[in-house]
Amino acid sequence: ERGNRIIKISAITARDDSPSLTSSFLPPSLSQMTWRPQYRSSKFRHVFGKAATKESCYDGVPITRSVQDNNFCAVNPRFLAVITECAGGGAFFVLSVHHTGKVDPHQPRVSGHRGNVLDIKWNPFNDYCIASCSEDTTNLTVPWKELQGHSRRVGLIEWHPTANNILFSTAYDYQVMIWNLDCPEQVIKNPVRTISHHTDVVLSMSFNTDGSLLSTTCKDRKVRLMEPRSGNLLQGGVPGMSHREEAQGRPRTRWRDYVSQLAWERLGVPPEELEEVSGEANCKAHKASKVLILGNLKMLLTTGTSRWNDRQIALWDQDDLSVPLLQENLDGSSGVLFPFYDPDTHMLYLAGKGDGNIRYYEISSEKPYIHYLTEYRSHIPQKGLGVMPKRGLDVSSCEVFRFYKLVTTKSLIEPLSMIVPRRSESYQEDIYPMTAGNRPALTAEEWLSGIDKGPVLMSLKPGSQVAESYSEMSKGLGNSLDTRRSQSRPGMLQLSYIQDQLESKDTKEDGSRAEDDKSRTPVSNGEDLALCSPPRTENELRLKFHKQQEEIRRLRELLNQRDVRITQLELEIKNIKNSQSSL
Repeated sequence: ERGNRIIKISAITARDDSPSLTSSFLPPSLSQMTWRPQYRSSKFRHVFGKAATKESCYDGVPITRSVQDNNFCAVNPRFLAVITECAGGGAFFVLSVHHTGKVDPHQPRVSGHRGNVLDIKWNPFNDYCIASCSEDTTNLTVPWKELQGHSRRVGLIEWHPTANNILFSTAYDYQVMIWNLDCPEQVIKNPVRTISHHTDVVLSMSFNTDGSLLSTTCKDRKVRLMEPRSGNLLQGGVPGMSHREEAQGRPRTRWRDYVSQLAWERLGVPPEELEEVSGEANCKAHKASKVLILGNLKMLLTTGTSRWNDRQIALWDQDDLSVPLLQENLDGSSGVLFPFYDPDTHMLYLAGKGDGNIRYYEISSEKPYIHYLTEYRSHIPQKGLGVMPKRGLDVSSCEVFRFYKLVTTKSLIEPLSMIVPRRSESYQEDIYPMTAGNRPALTAEEWLSGIDKGPVLMSLKPGSQVAESYSEMSKGLGNSLDTRRSQSRPGMLQLSYIQDQLESKDTKEDGSRAEDDKSRTPVSNGEDLALCSPPRTENELRLKFHKQQEEIRRLRELLNQRDVRITQLELEIKNIKNSQSSL
C-alpha cells in the first residue's frame, strides 16, 4: 500500500501543471526557493518623525506673510532666527534655541533694512554672525558689514560651504554676486565677481561638498552648473529639451500644449507618443524650481512641476543635463517643494510649502537611485522650514535630522526630529559618520586664489566635539569696525570691547590649565549651558538639579586631584631642598 500511494501521488503531479502542488509534495529546488522578492536592507528604513511637545515649541512668533519661496528661518546650535511681520522696514527675531515656550511680544528684533527681509542665513563657521537680504537691495551681516551692489531686491543668499567669509547673493536684477567679507571696508559696494549668465530671476542655489561647483535654477527653465570662482558655465541647457529645439529657440508654448491635449482628447493619442514621433524627449516639460547637488555623487536633484502642473522630482547626471536619470510625479498640490539632503546618511527629505507631510528617501549611486522610505504626516501646514546643523543634534536619542516648522496659522515654530529607532542608548557610530564641522577649510584669500578643499570633519561623539572658536572666527570681522561705525553704534562698540576683554581673559586662563579642561566644551549635543532657559516644570527643575549635582561632584573630584598634585609637588620641593642642604 505504501508503494501504491507513491505511484498515485506521482501520477497526480504528472497530470497537474500547478506549481503549488509540486512545491507542496516534492522537495523544492534552488530556483523554487528564491522566488521571493529581495528587499533592500537599510538602517534608515524605519526612521520616524517625532514632533516636539507644546512646552518645547516657540509660541507667539509673528511669522512673516511674505509670499517669497524661501524658508524664512535659520538655525544653528545656539540661536534660532525667524523673519517676522512688522511695519516700517524689515526685521527678524533671534532667539536662544533653548528658550522655548511663549515668546515675549516685546522681544527685541534685529532691524536695519528699509524693506521686507526675504532671506536669512547663519554663517556656518561663526554662530554669532548672520546674513540677511531684503527688498531694499542690500545684504547685511549684523553688525559688521553692509553689502551694496544689486540694483533690485535681493531674494536669496548662501554662504560658501568651506571658505570663510565668502557670501553669494542673487537678486531680481538676474545677477549672482560673490562678496569677500574679510576686506576692511564697512560698506562694500564692489563684489569680487559678478555672474551674469541668467536671463531671469534665480530661484535657488546649491553647492557641492567642497564648494567647487555651483548649480542654480532660474525662471527661464534652465538649470545651470558653473564654477563659482571663475563664473565659467559648465552645463546650462533646458533640462529635457532637445539640442535642436534649444538651438532654434523653440521652447514649449501654450499652443503646442494645446495641440497635444487636443490630440489626446479627439484622437486618443497620448502626448508621449506624439513626442516620440517628433523625436523629442518626453521630459522637456519639467519646470525646475529648486536644485540640490547631492554631495559627491555627481548627481543633481530638481523639484518642480510637470506639464500638467503635477509636482515632480527629477534626478540628473552632473555631466549631462539633457536627459534625466529618473523622473517621478508626486501629487497635484501647488506648493513649492523644498528638498533637503543629508550627505552623511544619503537621505533626501521633500517638504512642500503649505503641506503638513514630509517625504523622505534614500539616495544611491546605482539604479533605481531613489528609494522611498516613508512619510511623516501632520495636519498642520508649514510655511517654511529651518534645519539644524548636524553638530547640534541629540545623538543620545539617535536623532539624524531636525526641522523647525513655521506654522503661521498658530504663530508657532515646532521642532521636528527624525529619529532612527535603536534600543541601545550608547553612541551609534554607524549612523553618525564624520561630518562637516564649524571650522573653515580655507580663508577667503585662499579660495579666491584658486584653492579648493573639502570641509573640516568632526565627530559627533560626546566628548570629542570641537569647541566653538568665536574669537578666532570673528577676529577678522571685529577688526574692521572703524571709528565712524563705532560712534554711530556706541552700544555695539561697548559690547564688542567687553566681549574682546572677556575672550582674551578666557584665552589666558584656558592656556594655563589646558590639561585639566580638555574634556570641557561649551557645547554638548547642541546644548549651550550658558544660554539655557530657566526650568518651567517640575520635571525640568528635577533634571536641572541632577545636572547641577553632577557638575558639583565633578568639580569636587577635580579639586581633590589638584590638592593631591599640590601635595606631591610640595614633597618634591622639600626633598630637593634637603638634598641641596646635605651637599
